[in-house]
Order: sequence, then C-alpha cells, then structure tokens
Amino acid sequence: MKRNDLNRTSFIDWFLGNDGAISFAVVILGFIFGTIIVLLVGKNPINMYKSLLYSMIGRARSNGGWNFRYIGETLNYSIPFVLCGFAMAFAYRVGLFNVGGEGQYIMGMTAAQTVALLLPPFPGQWVVCLLAAIMAGAIWGGIVGLLKARFKVSEVVATIMLNYIALYLSRLICLQHPGATTYNTAALPATSKLAKFLIPSSNLNIGFFFMLAAVFIYWFVMEKTKAGFAFRATGYNQDAARCSGIPVVRSISVSMAVAGAFAGLAGALVLLGGAYPKGRIIVSMDNYGFNGMAVALVGNCRAIGTLLAGLLFGVMKQSQSLMQDMDIPKEITYIIQGLIVVFIALRAGLQLVREYRAKRIVASKVASV
Repeated sequence: MKRNDLNRTSFIDWFLGNDGAISFAVVILGFIFGTIIVLLVGKNPINMYKSLLYSMIGRARSNGGWNFRYIGETLNYSIPFVLCGFAMAFAYRVGLFNVGGEGQYIMGMTAAQTVALLLPPFPGQWVVCLLAAIMAGAIWGGIVGLLKARFKVSEVVATIMLNYIALYLSRLICLQHPGATTYNTAALPATSKLAKFLIPSSNLNIGFFFMLAAVFIYWFVMEKTKAGFAFRATGYNQDAARCSGIPVVRSISVSMAVAGAFAGLAGALVLLGGAYPKGRIIVSMDNYGFNGMAVALVGNCRAIGTLLAGLLFGVMKQSQSLMQDMDIPKEITYIIQGLIVVFIALRAGLQLVREYRAKRIVASKVASV
C-alpha cells in the first residue's frame, strides 16, 4: 500500500472512531446546507455569518462600534440550552431517551414562580425558588423513571404525554396566582430575581454560574464516581449490569430524576433571569427542552461537548434579531439546527461503515498470514 493511501486510510479510521470530529463535521455540514438555502432564496449568506460573528464578539452593525449586550444575551440564551441538554444527556448515558425535558422545564418554572408569588418577599428568596424548581423537575422526571424501571413503560411515550400534562397543569396553577391574566401574573418580587453581572445592559445573570456548576457536576458524577459508573454500565447493557450487582432499577429511576432536576433548574433560571418582569402564564412550549435533545446529541452527551453545543445554539438564537436587520430570514437558524440533528442521526450509518472497515482490515491480515 502506498504511503498516501495508508495516510488516507488512517485518517478515515480516526475520523470514524472520533465522535468529536463527527460532531464538528456535522455542524459544518449544517451551515453549508444553510448557506445554500440562503443563496437559493436570493439573500447574501455573508450577512448570516456576520450576524453570528457579531453575536459572539459584541460588535454593533449600525455604527461599527461595540455592543457587549450581544455577548451577554448570547451567554444568557445558552443557559437553558446547556441545562436542558444535560436533561437529555444524563438519561441517554443510562440508556434512556428523555423527550420530557420540556415538561420538566415547565414544572421547574411553575414551582419557582409559585414560591416567588405566594411567599412573602424575604432576602434570599431566589434560592428557595431555585430549590423548588429543582425538586419539581426531579419529581416530574422521577415519575417517568419509576414507570420505566418498575413497569417497563416506554420513557419516550411517558415523557411526551407528561409534556402536555405539564403545560396545562402549569396554566391551571398559574391562573390562580395573584394578578393572573391570560398571559402573565403580578410582577415578581425583587427578592426572587437573579442578580445581573458583568454586562448590566443584558439579561446575563448569576444563573450562568449555576450552569457552569452543572457542567462540573455532570462531568464529575458521570465520569469520576461509582454512581456514574453504575449509570454508564446500565446504559451499556442492563443485563450485564444487573449480573454485576448494579441496582439497575435504582439507576434508571435516579437518572430520570437527575435529568429532570437539570431541566427544572433551567426553567427557574429563565423565569428569574430578568427577561420576564411579571410571572408567566405559559400558552405554548418554549422548546428549550426539545432543543436540549439536539444539544446533547451534538455534544455526544459529554459535559464539555454539551456545553459547546449549548453555546452554539445560544449564538444562533441571539443572532436572529441581527439577521432580520441584515435581510436574512431568522428561520434559517431553525433550519440549520434541524439539519444538524438530521446529520447527527446518520451517525448510525457511520458505525456500519466503521464495522465494515474493521472486518476488511481483519480479513486482509488473515489473508496475508
């Protein structure tokens, strides 16, 4: 075999075996196809990339100066994407597919709002709101885990149904809050709000630090603890894990509760982060939970990968307003996100290619003996 052919073969094998490289390639493909679509509708794709760049570096289009509010909003938008990504990723590592991040997110938001409005204001009220949201999300996810572990109920079906139950249950609860109208309630007390930091002109708040803490907790628990090993072993093979003495039922139940806690925290951080001066009566889903599934898959359900994917989705969401100013349909960001998910789903095909190449290599070695 020639040296160039050998190098090419080594690169292909490395690429097929590297999930990070595949995710990067998938994102690039998404943007390439997005660029083609922008060209087909007669727009300038350079403006799309300018919008994305300005959202990342804080450059203003109007006067060419700097507007760091863009950076703050980008980071703020990334918070629920990352946390809802972990809601999917944690369950996925245990062999479950958590489609219920949206419902867990809604229940967390509802619990935080209930504590904020029904308790008299007191210093540190926001801490109680966050704890209530985490507990509500954990309970909502734990219900699915219990049904799956004890009664073999499909977690996909259960989480989809619980999403709609959460939406309408939230409306029933929040319509009883003080000052409730069709879309919102009375103003949330200042003691329940999260303090802004670094960029006061944006909604970036201390919730960003909670998101970073969640990244560390996810990584440490999943990669460095015995419980994390039990979770991962359950995800690889439940029967083998059970024969090894790992409590599979408990792993499944706890994993869904932890996943729900991440999404519940996301709901509270969105509500209390400053974008909503009044309480919310949710009319439709915010879709952070559903987008979190894409974030987790793009990030390979790993801590750093999910963080980077969440930041990417935050950039795309913040850039939508700039795209409209530059005559680019903001819907292109949703198309790119959808394309990325489609390409990620094709990873199973790459696995088949990897297995085929491995068989060919073994066959060639056997033939050469």
